[in-house]
Amino acid sequence: MTNTELTASIRRLAKEKNAVIMAHYYQRAEVQDVADFIGDSLALAQQAARTDADIIVLCGVHFMAETAKILCPDKKVLIPDINAGCSLADSCKATDLKAWKDAHPGYKVISYVNTSADVKALTDIVVTSSNALKIVQSIPAEQPVLFGPDHNLGQYISQMTGRDMALWNGACHVHSRFSVEALINLKHEHHDAPVLAHPECKQAILTLSDVIGSTQALLNYVKTHTDIRKFIIATETGVMHEMQKACPEATFIPVPPEVTEGVGCMCNECEYMRMITLDKLYNCLLNETPEIDVPQAVASQAVLPIQRMLELS
Repeated sequence: MTNTELTASIRRLAKEKNAVIMAHYYQRAEVQDVADFIGDSLALAQQAARTDADIIVLCGVHFMAETAKILCPDKKVLIPDINAGCSLADSCKATDLKAWKDAHPGYKVISYVNTSADVKALTDIVVTSSNALKIVQSIPAEQPVLFGPDHNLGQYISQMTGRDMALWNGACHVHSRFSVEALINLKHEHHDAPVLAHPECKQAILTLSDVIGSTQALLNYVKTHTDIRKFIIATETGVMHEMQKACPEATFIPVPPEVTEGVGCMCNECEYMRMITLDKLYNCLLNETPEIDVPQAVASQAVLPIQRMLELS
C-alpha cells in the first residue's frame, strides 16, 4: 500500500478498535501525521493517564510504552516495533541502580523517565526534561539526591539550582554526539539565528545555546517567536517537522553529529525512533501485537514515582 492508503487504513482500524495512536516528536513525519496525539515524554504520560481508549498504540521507544502500561494496567498497550529501545535507558540496569542506591543510604533517587520499569520501581520520583528543574527545586536542600541516568541533564539541573547531586554516568547517544565545531561554524554563518538545545546535550553545546529546554519547550519557543525566521536546532531532528508546520516560513537548521568515518549525514536522528514505520503501525493495529506487559509486582512499585511526577507537574 502507498502511504496515503496506509494512513487511511490505520485511521479506520483505530476507529474500529477504539484505539488511540500516540507519537513522540522524534518519530518519522508520516507517523506523527497519522497520530491522534503528539507530544514529549511528559505529555505522552499525561495523555495515557487520562485516555478512555481501549487500546493505546505508542509510537515511540520501549520505555514510553512501558510507562503507558504502568499508568493504564487495564488497557492494551501496543508498540509497532518491540526492538525500539533507548541507549539512555540501557545505560542504567536495575541491578546497578540498586547497588548505587544501597551504597548511598538516605539519598532520594530521582530517575529520568528514559528508564526501564524495573528502574522506576527503585525510584522515589520520576522526572522528564520538562519538569526536572521544578521537581528538584521542590526537594528540601538538605535532602541528598541520586540523579540518573542522564549525566548531562543532571549536570544542567545542578548548575541551574546550585544543588550538589550524585549523578549517574549515562547519556543519550543522539544528544551527546552533536558537533561543537559544526555548531560554532553554524553560529558564525547564521549569526541572527538563535540556537535551541535540549538539556541532554553535552555542556559545550549548552554553553553555545540561546535557549535550553525540553522538546516541548523548544517547540513552544518557536511557536511564540514568529518574528524569527531562522533557528539552529540541537535536538533530534524529528521535532523540526512540527516546528515547520507551526512556522512554515521559518528555516530550521539542524546541528550535525560529530563526523565519524564513512558517515557525513547532516541529520542527527535516533535510529530507534526511526524503527517505527507506517507499515509496522498498520500491522500492529491489525494484529494487536507486539503488546507491552509489565509484571504486576514491578508495576505496583513503578507507578508510585510516576504518579508523584504527575502530581508535581
